[in-house]
Amino acid sequence: MPQNLPDPLKPAARARKKQVFHTWRCNICSYIYREEAGEEQTNTPPGTRFEDLPDDWLCPVCNAGKKSFILVVEEGNGKKREQGTTVSEVLVHQLTSFGITEFFGVPGTSSLGIIDAIRKNKDARFTLFRHEENAALAASAYHKFTGKMAVCVTIAGPGATNLATGLYDAKEDKTPVLSLNGQVAMQYAGPGGFQEIDQDAFFRPVTVYNNTIYDRKMAQKILTLALQHAVVRSGVAQISVPNDVQKQQFEGKICSLQGCIPSLRVVPDSDTLSRAAAMLDLAENPVILAGWGAYPYADILSSFSKAIDAPVLSTFRAKGILPDGHPQYAGILGTVGSPQAREMVEQTDLLITLGVGFSKMTRVPDQVQMLQIDRDPLMLGKGERSLSVYGDVGEVLTRLISIVRQRGRPASPGKVKEIVQAWDAQRDREADPKAKPIRPPYIMKVLSEVIPDEALISIDVGENGWWFGRNFRMKKQRFAMSGYLATMGFGLPGAIAAKLAYPESPVFCITGDGGFAMAMADFVTAVKYNLPMVVIILNNHELGMIRVEQKIENYENFATDLKNPDFAMYAKACGGEGKRVNEPDDLGRAVRWAMQLNRPVIVDVDTDPNRF
Repeated sequence: MPQNLPDPLKPAARARKKQVFHTWRCNICSYIYREEAGEEQTNTPPGTRFEDLPDDWLCPVCNAGKKSFILVVEEGNGKKREQGTTVSEVLVHQLTSFGITEFFGVPGTSSLGIIDAIRKNKDARFTLFRHEENAALAASAYHKFTGKMAVCVTIAGPGATNLATGLYDAKEDKTPVLSLNGQVAMQYAGPGGFQEIDQDAFFRPVTVYNNTIYDRKMAQKILTLALQHAVVRSGVAQISVPNDVQKQQFEGKICSLQGCIPSLRVVPDSDTLSRAAAMLDLAENPVILAGWGAYPYADILSSFSKAIDAPVLSTFRAKGILPDGHPQYAGILGTVGSPQAREMVEQTDLLITLGVGFSKMTRVPDQVQMLQIDRDPLMLGKGERSLSVYGDVGEVLTRLISIVRQRGRPASPGKVKEIVQAWDAQRDREADPKAKPIRPPYIMKVLSEVIPDEALISIDVGENGWWFGRNFRMKKQRFAMSGYLATMGFGLPGAIAAKLAYPESPVFCITGDGGFAMAMADFVTAVKYNLPMVVIILNNHELGMIRVEQKIENYENFATDLKNPDFAMYAKACGGEGKRVNEPDDLGRAVRWAMQLNRPVIVDVDTDPNRF
């Protein structure tokens, strides 16, 4: 060999050759050791070959020795998985590009690819909940407060089943939610699979769209269909992604989802509008009942009520569509409404229902003549004498205002004033400022005075919700509830969703001891993410609503008493703050104190399970 040429076997030449690193898998726990990356936990620097590891080196996950590892694959030096091209990364990118940025859930084995894609996406925000039910309830509440969709994310099997109550809340209240869930790897599907259930079958009853991505080429198509169905049909869409598919390279062109959702503004034909206007013109004593479908159109509703000189009632869910004190607003119709409101609809010659769901708790009389306006055709055709108008409430009212006859001197404000004054006087008499335990009507009167106009309120189900609906006086606040499903435990996750959506707004949770106990693990979530809120617990040491229902049906009271922890001390143990209130005079001061702390606070109010 010539003396002036380097020996190809010398170290300098070998260093210039392309290095080859190996990947090793633990046969016990499936941990992967990549020679190129090393292992920070065992202080193994990058580039350390497996054969160079000490003989006593142990797996950082299961503590198995080197003999438990097998060679898996070889990778060239510097070769890394291309960023932004796995199926999971494409799904998350598509969602954030469409404006869906909130992800609520619990990570786990079968969703790691999805979770990692959320981590990498700068526009995505993941909120870790302590229970999947609360994550799903928060996703439902997020849309109720904002009109925007959120995503709940969890694992196959038990994670998926834990979502059920929250997703059913979204289904029953016609709330768009996307559930994006892991599933076991395809090759393991079948009997004996770990944490495996038939998720397509499990989610079918609760969803408007339900599918599994078995082929990576179908990922975008399935996501597009899921979003279209969730938005257009106002419900839950579920996508399961097997663990191995999540990590696969996406094949195909990444397309934009913009434009895949059509306009939902439905306008009726001119003949139907003319018939509706004629019915309105003939009515001498019209009354408006505004439901959740009318909630976005408060200003148009106010103008319409003045145009036809009609008082406005609302359903419980639409409470606050017009503030208490508005000259046209006479209160709620239903089990939390006034007797005067019931008389008003019984005596009307035309009841105009706007986006009303006809819940049995509202008890809309079916014998009165009705003009029904709704964009859900399944809600139309109620009652014996009705004209159904299929259309968006805002679009229909805007057109009717311009064609109905002009009334003379308005009479409805005087009727409303008379009704409201009588109802306010009754509620004031109920709010005994001296009674102990503190009476619920007094609690609601104080909260009506103290909670700021711009606040967001998430309420629970039970006596706390009944008293809120009946006695809390809305100004400009907005509230959310579990409407048709009426699940206990909604209040706290709803408040978390509200604070995430509107971090600058004051947020309140009004709940009971029973409902709070069902969701209380996630109070620490509010602390972890620094979400200031005031949680007001009406602590009557009982499942008070069940006690009332037993009384209504002439059953003996049984199995409703509760043994509660010290909720104020629990708040402090979680890193928040808490105070117990036993004296009526202390309630207002305690709520104001909680509002000033700028942290999650529980105000535990000792109250009376008796109604009257």
